[in-house]
Amino acid sequence: MQIDKQQIIDILRSMGNGDKASQAESQLPDQVDTERDSGLLSSLGINVNDIIDKLPGGLGDKLGGLGDKLGGLGG
Repeated sequence: MQIDKQQIIDILRSMGNGDKASQAESQLPDQVDTERDSGLLSSLGINVNDIIDKLPGGLGDKLGGLGDKLGGLGG
């Protein structure tokens, strides 16, 4: 799944994870592929499931548990 880096940063900040947001800002590519970049996301302590659940428009709900199929990274 492709997610814009800025969306991840905004979600992390909204969750009170300013330190993770700063790390993500400096280390993630502009367009994050949750599969390709899973190791980097995990090393930053970013839980892909949390990010997907908080995407605008309730995308997490529409994916029907896709986050679980991605391996529950970081969590």
